[in-house]
Amino acid sequence: MSLVSHIAKRLMGQSQEGLQNRKLSGPVVKVSTLAVALGMAVMTIAICIGTGFKKEIRQKIVGFGSNIVISQFDSNQSYETKPIIVDSLLTEKLDNIESITRVTPYIIKAGIIKTKEAVQGIALKGLDFGYDSTFVRSILSEGTILHDSCAISPKPTDGIMLSTSITKLMGIKIGDPVRIYFVQNNIRARRFTLIGTYDSHFSEFDNRYGFVDIRQLRKLNGWEENQSTGLEIGISDFDKLDDIASDVLNTVMRYSDEKGDEMTDLLRIQTIRDTQAQLFAWLDLLDTNILVILVLIIAVASLNMISGLLILILENTTTIGLLKTMGAKDRLIRQVFIRMAIRIVGKGMLWGNILGLGICAIQYMTGIMPLDPANYYLDHVPIAFEWLDLVGINIISLTITSLALIGPSYVVAKIRPASAIRMD
Repeated sequence: MSLVSHIAKRLMGQSQEGLQNRKLSGPVVKVSTLAVALGMAVMTIAICIGTGFKKEIRQKIVGFGSNIVISQFDSNQSYETKPIIVDSLLTEKLDNIESITRVTPYIIKAGIIKTKEAVQGIALKGLDFGYDSTFVRSILSEGTILHDSCAISPKPTDGIMLSTSITKLMGIKIGDPVRIYFVQNNIRARRFTLIGTYDSHFSEFDNRYGFVDIRQLRKLNGWEENQSTGLEIGISDFDKLDDIASDVLNTVMRYSDEKGDEMTDLLRIQTIRDTQAQLFAWLDLLDTNILVILVLIIAVASLNMISGLLILILENTTTIGLLKTMGAKDRLIRQVFIRMAIRIVGKGMLWGNILGLGICAIQYMTGIMPLDPANYYLDHVPIAFEWLDLVGINIISLTITSLALIGPSYVVAKIRPASAIRMD
């Protein structure tokens, strides 16, 4: 053990002649440790909740759309757009791009639900049986999902999934017929059967979308089997969204050159950030809020440790005088007290991480803390453990707090041995 560590350990009260007889140092060490622990716990909880909230909301947004969409370039802002040709050559090329998990066709068509109770506009989304049903299953409230019936039926199924908010408004329940009217060259009606309801707690989407068999909408539009509104592309790493979108664009451009078809030149590639720019801008604001919280807590923790270090130095003035009398340099004594302060910070951070991660783990497993879905789009406080971020904030906190201690430690140089010993 080095001399600096040995002296710091004795002054910290870890030996028999520690701080047990001190009037201030003992409480200061305890209070400082507690302050650092609480600050670290709050930072850990803030990061886990903030990350979890962004992840949950992003999954909902992507679930109703997709990470990347290929569609026909059309200035028409309605749901009635020109179809694209779903060529197997194009889908094969897209499947070969790294990080792409699925390429599935979809159709969007506007309609009007009419019952005796109410009339409601809706955008029907036609799903292919190869569609990833994970998200739809996660928000299912009652009944079954459309994916199951589409996968087993060789003919178009008449099943439809609607949100619980729409079914309550329209006064329909599982098994009831749902008549939807479509305005084309003339008004056409189709009869569906409600097989399931969903609730994503995201009213902007719940009040807008219903899910049906894609083959029903192809038949309504008079499209061929290889025609659809567009292609939805799922990816495995959202952080690489822009890079993957760039690869998709290059692939589509090469495909257009090979086909030499005028229609393929009008394909448009959009990411979920493009189609839902406002929602993602709102999510990005969360990073700013979390950053402000972290900065404030680190600043308070640093000020707390600075005041604690000064108290430790002042109460050990006699010890400092004796060390200087025995030939100890100011630098060595400063290192002793900085080491003491870092020990306090380290202990506080350890207990803070245990407390913060413990609370987050309980919430993650039980969801005991609820939220109002009307305001937060979620019914519970979300938790996500991004270990790289958690390790990073620990390193940053320890580094900043340690650097903040260097300045106050120079008080040691102003203590004169003769005056210090005389004070005892």
